Amino acid sequence: MAWKNQGGSPWGPGPKGPWGSGPQSQGPKPSDLEDLLRRSQDRIQQMMPGGHMSGMGIALLVVAGIAIWGLSGFFRVQPDELGAVLRFGKHVRTVQPGLNYHMPYPIETVLLPKALRVSTLNIGMTVSDDSGRRGRVVRDVPEESLMLTGDENIVDVDFTVLWRIAPDGVGNFLFNIQNPEGTVKAVAESAMREVIGRSDIQPILTGARNTVEAAVHQLMQKTLDGYGAGIMIQQVQLQKVDPPQQVIDAFRDVQAARADLERLQNEAQTYANRVIPDARGRAAQVLQQAQGYKEQTIAEAKGQAARFLSVFDEYKKAPDVTRQRIYLETMEHVLGPAEKIVLDSGGAGGQGVVPYLPLNELGRKAPAAPGQQQSGASR
Repeated sequence: MAWKNQGGSPWGPGPKGPWGSGPQSQGPKPSDLEDLLRRSQDRIQQMMPGGHMSGMGIALLVVAGIAIWGLSGFFRVQPDELGAVLRFGKHVRTVQPGLNYHMPYPIETVLLPKALRVSTLNIGMTVSDDSGRRGRVVRDVPEESLMLTGDENIVDVDFTVLWRIAPDGVGNFLFNIQNPEGTVKAVAESAMREVIGRSDIQPILTGARNTVEAAVHQLMQKTLDGYGAGIMIQQVQLQKVDPPQQVIDAFRDVQAARADLERLQNEAQTYANRVIPDARGRAAQVLQQAQGYKEQTIAEAKGQAARFLSVFDEYKKAPDVTRQRIYLETMEHVLGPAEKIVLDSGGAGGQGVVPYLPLNELGRKAPAAPGQQQSGASR
C-alpha cells in the first residue's frame, strides 16, 4: 500500500489512529486527582474476582487492614530497657524486657527508656578520655567542689553518684522531670553541701567518709522521692576530700601533729596498761603476805595459849610431877645443844677423890657445824 511506503497510516502521516494522536514517546501526561483515584479503583477491580469490586473483596480488604493494624502492636524491649505503655498519652503499665504487645496506634504507644542502665554522674570534677598516652583526664571544677564545713573551714570535695530509674517509677521519670541528669546533679550538690555544712573538717578528712556518703545518699533519695522523680540512687562515692590547694601544706602539718599526739597517747596508754597491773599485782602480793603473817601469828599465839592452859590444868592436878617435868624439859632445852661435863661425887659417902679432867683436850675438839654455831650464838 501507498501509505506504508510513506511511513504513515491510512488516516494521515505519523502514528495516528482514527481518534487522534497515538501514544507519544514522552509518556502519558500527569493526570488529576480524579483520574488517579479512578485508575486506582480500576486496578483494585482487576485484582478482585470477576474483575469488579464485590462485597467479598471489600470484606477481605477490611480484614487484612485490621490484621495488619493489630500486628503493629507487637514491640521488643531490650535487656537494658523498660517499656512504658501509654494509652491516649497516659501511662497505664510498665513491661519488662522481651517481646510484648500493646494496643495498636493511636490507642496505645510505648516509650523505651534505659531504665536498667546505671548512670554515673561526677560532681566537682570532669572526666574525659584523652586519646594520647595519659588515658583519662580529670579536671577539677572549683565552683562545684569547694564547700564550707560546720567549723567554718573550706574543703574541696569531689564525688560520684551512681543512679538509675526506679523499677516502679518509669512513669514518674518520663513525665515528672524534664532534665533527669541535671536534676540529679543539683540534688546531689545540694545534699553534699548540707551534710558538709553540718560536719567539722577533721572527721571529714580522716574517718567520717562512710558516714558522709551514707548521709548524702539518704538525703538525695528523700529529696528525689519528694519530687516524684522515679529515680533510685545506687551509691555515693567520695573521690577526693582535701583542703584547698593554698592551705593544704598547713593542713598536712596539723594532721601530722595530731597523728604524733595520738601515737604518744597510745604509747602512754600501753605503758600504763603494763605498769598498773604489775603494781596492783605486787600490792595484792604484799597484802596476801601480811594477811598470811597475821593469821600465822594469831594461830601460834592461840596455840601457845592453849598449850599453857593445858599445862596449867595438869599442874593443878599434880603440882609436884608437873613442876619436875617442866624443870626437866627446861634443862633439856637449855643444856641440850651445849657441851657439858657431869661429875658424880658419889653422894655424901664418897671418897673425896678429885678426878682428872683433861680440859685442854676437851677445848681442842673440832668446832661445831655452822648451823650449830649459829643456833648456839642465838641462844
